[in-house]
Amino acid sequence: MTHAGPRRVILAPDKFKGSLTAAEVAAALARGIVRAAPGTEVRQLPVADGGDGTVDAFLAADWERVPVQALGPTGRKIDTAYARRGDTAVIELAAVVGVVKLPGGVLDPLGASTYGLGLVIADALDRGVRDIVLGLGGSASTDGGAGMLHALGLRIRDASGVELSWPEIVLGHGERVDRTGLHPALTHTRITLASDVDNPLLGPTGAAAVYAPQKGAGPAEITTLEAALSIWAQLIGPEWAGKPGAGAAGGTGFGAMAVLGAVPRSGIDVVLDLVDFPAHLTGADLIVTGEGSLDLQSLHGKAPTGVATVARRAGIPVVAVSGRLQLTPDQLHAAGFAAAYALTDLEPDPLRCMADAAALVERTGERLAAEHL
Repeated sequence: MTHAGPRRVILAPDKFKGSLTAAEVAAALARGIVRAAPGTEVRQLPVADGGDGTVDAFLAADWERVPVQALGPTGRKIDTAYARRGDTAVIELAAVVGVVKLPGGVLDPLGASTYGLGLVIADALDRGVRDIVLGLGGSASTDGGAGMLHALGLRIRDASGVELSWPEIVLGHGERVDRTGLHPALTHTRITLASDVDNPLLGPTGAAAVYAPQKGAGPAEITTLEAALSIWAQLIGPEWAGKPGAGAAGGTGFGAMAVLGAVPRSGIDVVLDLVDFPAHLTGADLIVTGEGSLDLQSLHGKAPTGVATVARRAGIPVVAVSGRLQLTPDQLHAAGFAAAYALTDLEPDPLRCMADAAALVERTGERLAAEHL
């Protein structure tokens, strides 16, 4: 593409988990590109796929930040926020009840819950929001969304009508689901689940078997959680347990679909649609995306491939920057990338690579500018 004026570059990376936020990656790339190609017009549009960093992506796109006090995964009060524009809100599970919100980082696979997420959803409903996007990812719990639903007014009762707590529910004492106390605004609110997870709730590829170990669960605890989720599913909607995405965020996807009527969508597709990403591409010469590890998992609904798909439709070349690169040239080409750069090319030691990520991203920005601009 030939221009009389300055070259235009769109920077749309996801976070480099453990080292840089998406906004920090974009800023470092911008510094390197402008240094190597002065006069280049650079637009920073950090993205996310539903996990941690999703709200930040919308705030970077000038959505309103709505602060709220809620409860973290172990019940401690926390200050968090969601993004809002008009009657639409983007709420990120990880920013409320995610692993990153565990006190001292201490894992609590049996005790952590999604109750605080329900409080944030209720806050948005009370403020008139009627279109909610729930970013699912990075959950600290495996409660099937039970905590979230309890905070929104769902009750489980025994044969005598007495309300039960979670331990009593999973021991099999629950007889009746009482939905009469659910937040009234839920009946006319659309809820979309933004996630790249298509696991069912139960079984060898379910929430407990696949994801609970990442939350600190050992073999015995995994068995306990699987049994609890099975009972929970029978109570509120066994027909939803096998749906793709039901296992997302410790089964929160299941609870949201079964009770709230939530609809799952690819997280990156939701983000790109809501920030009107295609509208920002007019006149662009190059798009740069990326994430911490560009690998086979990246090809299944992750942010870089979502960005590459939109770029390809617009006929704009896209390059990727990642901490490490584990895709072949053929795989990169098939996914729509013109080129890919890994920080490990500059610093092979993984620990040093993460520690110096900002400087390495900046140098990579210089390199890609020299080769593509």
